[in-house]
Amino acid sequence: MHRENDLKELVARLQEAAGDNLQAVVLYGSAADHEFHEQHSDLNVLCLLHRVSGTELAKLQPTGLWWSRKGHPSPLVFTLDELRHSADVFAIELLDMKRQHRMVWGEDFFDQLDVPMSMHRLQVERELRTSVVRLRQAFLRSRGRRGELTDLMIASASSFTALFRHSLIALGETPPESRREVANRLAAIAGFAPAAFLDVLDLREGKQGAGEINAERVFEEYLDAVARVAEEMDRRLAAG
Repeated sequence: MHRENDLKELVARLQEAAGDNLQAVVLYGSAADHEFHEQHSDLNVLCLLHRVSGTELAKLQPTGLWWSRKGHPSPLVFTLDELRHSADVFAIELLDMKRQHRMVWGEDFFDQLDVPMSMHRLQVERELRTSVVRLRQAFLRSRGRRGELTDLMIASASSFTALFRHSLIALGETPPESRREVANRLAAIAGFAPAAFLDVLDLREGKQGAGEINAERVFEEYLDAVARVAEEMDRRLAAG
């Protein structure tokens, strides 16, 4: 209920600030699917405008600041033409939005949006590599405490799950709906043990507590697993 109240107030503020320039407000990401988790799922919002100029954006700045202070990620702001023209370079994000989204306000425009797949494979490779590097950097910045390791894994799990799904798409497969089934299928292809990754999903969803796992061991195996996926996808996609 708390998130629904936030979304209703966001729409009201956007309507007041943008007026007839506001075309649609979309909720996307894990908050819009059946695997939403109140504690760890962000309210990711796309704000579609008819015009995005410096002047028009400035009208939304107080609303954006209010939304961020509520603890939510800043909204994405696009026009429909911008989305169409950038669909090839944002193939991962837009495919996911088309698959799972909720119109908070306005008409659903995703049927009008074609996502070219010409650069999808390259984006999958790049995002996998980037996410692994960022996880390593985050570990080096940490003090190595169990709580920090758990938080690092939970924070990264949603991104890696999405990238695992898109890895299967890049390999020509239709991914399963369940995150666990996606991880298990890619583990069979890439040759890694999925147990640590599944442990992290359990942590994220509250199915087990941080005190029930050996955080140091799970982190090592989790990091090895996602790095293995990045390596294997590089090899397979390079080979066509």
